[in-house]
Amino acid sequence: MMPPGDGAVVAALHRSNLHSFSKFDEASLQLVAGVGVQGDAHAGVTVKHRSRVARDASQPNLRQVHLLHAELFDELMAGGFAVWPGDLGENLTTRRVDLLGLPAGTRLHLGAEAVVQLTGLRNPCHQLDRFQPGLMAAVLARDSAGRLVRKAGVMAVVLASGTVKVGDAIGTELPVPPHFLLEPV
Repeated sequence: MMPPGDGAVVAALHRSNLHSFSKFDEASLQLVAGVGVQGDAHAGVTVKHRSRVARDASQPNLRQVHLLHAELFDELMAGGFAVWPGDLGENLTTRRVDLLGLPAGTRLHLGAEAVVQLTGLRNPCHQLDRFQPGLMAAVLARDSAGRLVRKAGVMAVVLASGTVKVGDAIGTELPVPPHFLLEPV
């Protein structure tokens, strides 16, 4: 595990018990193993996102926690978008963690107890443009090989319960090789 001394921190926390686009600021969150963020509309053992429930409500919930890097907000604001942590529906906003570059199965140790495991990328949807025109295109890019890069954060499941607070250190534990790129979930 990479030590918390690398400067990775929880920059902001958010939750909503409604299926709303944005989530509300919280000073701390309780993560529940196998469920997600206590009191959040997307918490549960099976899928809670409306489109996924409509397809098959019995699917396992691989999207219990949405994490987004604060550096994306910096980029978007520099591009003229008025977006702040929580606006894009994430539960945890991180700083100094290359979320998009981590392999599937990476475990993030949040604070003293909580552990989440990355399951995949968040696939941005058309709701972004309803929030602010042009935002969907701003969270998508192409890499040097022409592959689509989704910058709207990553999804995770909770492996170990615990309280997470703003300012908590984040430790990174990579999975045993071979490593696989995160794919949309």
